[in-house]
Amino acid sequence: MPENNRYFLGLGSNLGDRQQTLQTAIEEIGEFATVKSQSSIYETDPVGYKDQGKFLNMALEIASELTPLELIFRTSEIEHKLGRERTIKNGPRTIDIDILLYNNRTFRHQYLQIPHPHLHKRAFVLEPLNEIAPEAIHPEQNQTIKQLWTNLKSKN
Repeated sequence: MPENNRYFLGLGSNLGDRQQTLQTAIEEIGEFATVKSQSSIYETDPVGYKDQGKFLNMALEIASELTPLELIFRTSEIEHKLGRERTIKNGPRTIDIDILLYNNRTFRHQYLQIPHPHLHKRAFVLEPLNEIAPEAIHPEQNQTIKQLWTNLKSKN
């Protein structure tokens, strides 16, 4: 499988068998990409809409020949297949798959922004990402993931 693009993904789940859903999502991603590394799973409180259960969150590093738009299409298909329904903004979901970083570059499209626009503000994303890619660079913040994580922790 050609692997000319390096991506980091954030996965989250707070409905159903959260752990199994994350595992199934990883297996599905493995159908079109090479999973290079995966973080531990972290249990986190919801952000935004608070009236919901805790999330399990993790990060993946993948390699793929897919373009960012092809990748978001494929990950959206996985979300749909695993029962994701978009009813409440930041609401409960069986699975959420976000593209966090792409080849140390920015990418802007009406359907997709990379790096993820809230990446540098969210502990539930930075902590697992720091575990697998502390030296990865946020191309807009011009800081490593480790620096962003350290800065965010010091504010809380």
